[in-house]
Amino acid sequence: GMASYISDPLLEKSSLYREFLAELREIERHKWFKSEQAGHDIGFETALVDWSLNHRAEWRRSRQAAKSQPAEVA
Repeated sequence: GMASYISDPLLEKSSLYREFLAELREIERHKWFKSEQAGHDIGFETALVDWSLNHRAEWRRSRQAAKSQPAEVA
Protein backbone atom coordinates (compact mmCIF):
# COMPACT_ATOMS: atom_id res chain seq x y z
CA GLY A 1 0.00 0.00 0.00
CA MET A 2 0.85 3.65 0.11
CA ALA A 3 2.58 3.43 3.48
CA SER A 4 4.90 0.53 2.58
CA TYR A 5 7.83 2.91 2.20
CA ILE A 6 7.89 3.39 5.99
CA SER A 7 9.73 0.47 7.60
CA ASP A 8 10.98 1.85 10.91
CA PRO A 9 10.51 -0.81 13.65
CA LEU A 10 9.79 1.87 16.26
CA LEU A 11 7.07 3.36 14.10
CA GLU A 12 5.52 -0.05 13.50
CA LYS A 13 5.09 -0.52 17.26
CA SER A 14 3.66 2.95 17.73
CA SER A 15 -0.07 3.17 18.37
CA LEU A 16 -0.10 6.50 16.50
CA TYR A 17 1.34 4.77 13.45
CA ARG A 18 -1.21 1.94 13.74
CA GLU A 19 -4.01 4.51 13.92
CA PHE A 20 -2.58 6.26 10.86
CA LEU A 21 -2.57 2.98 8.90
CA ALA A 22 -6.14 2.19 9.97
CA GLU A 23 -7.24 5.64 8.84
CA LEU A 24 -5.37 5.27 5.55
CA ARG A 25 -7.19 1.97 4.88
CA GLU A 26 -10.54 3.68 5.50
CA ILE A 27 -9.65 6.50 3.09
CA GLU A 28 -8.60 3.98 0.44
CA ARG A 29 -11.92 2.12 0.90
CA HIS A 30 -13.79 5.42 0.66
CA LYS A 31 -11.86 6.31 -2.52
CA TRP A 32 -12.84 2.97 -4.09
CA PHE A 33 -16.50 3.37 -3.11
CA LYS A 34 -16.78 6.98 -4.30
CA SER A 35 -14.91 6.16 -7.52
CA GLU A 36 -17.34 3.31 -8.22
CA GLN A 37 -20.26 5.70 -7.65
CA ALA A 38 -18.74 8.37 -9.89
CA GLY A 39 -17.75 5.94 -12.63
CA HIS A 40 -14.13 7.14 -12.58
CA ASP A 41 -11.18 7.39 -10.19
CA ILE A 42 -11.84 10.42 -7.97
CA GLY A 43 -8.22 10.53 -6.77
CA PHE A 44 -6.73 10.19 -3.31
CA GLU A 45 -6.88 13.87 -2.38
CA THR A 46 -10.60 14.16 -3.15
CA ALA A 47 -11.30 10.98 -1.19
CA LEU A 48 -9.18 12.23 1.74
CA VAL A 49 -10.99 15.57 1.91
CA ASP A 50 -14.46 14.00 1.55
CA TRP A 51 -13.77 11.29 4.14
CA SER A 52 -12.18 13.76 6.58
CA LEU A 53 -15.11 16.18 6.35
CA ASN A 54 -17.93 13.64 6.33
CA HIS A 55 -16.80 10.43 8.02
CA ARG A 56 -13.65 10.85 10.12
CA ALA A 57 -15.28 12.06 13.35
CA GLU A 58 -17.84 9.23 13.35
CA TRP A 59 -15.20 6.62 12.44
CA ARG A 60 -12.97 7.78 15.31
CA ARG A 61 -15.90 7.76 17.76
CA SER A 62 -16.92 4.22 16.82
CA ARG A 63 -13.28 3.07 16.95
CA GLN A 64 -12.84 4.50 20.46
CA ALA A 65 -16.13 2.92 21.57
CA ALA A 66 -15.00 -0.47 20.23
CA LYS A 67 -11.68 -0.17 22.07
CA SER A 68 -13.36 0.61 25.38
CA GLN A 69 -15.65 -2.46 25.17
CA PRO A 70 -14.53 -5.39 27.31
CA ALA A 71 -13.43 -8.41 25.27
CA GLU A 72 -16.28 -10.87 24.76
CA VAL A 73 -15.97 -14.16 26.57
CA ALA A 74 -16.77 -17.12 24.33
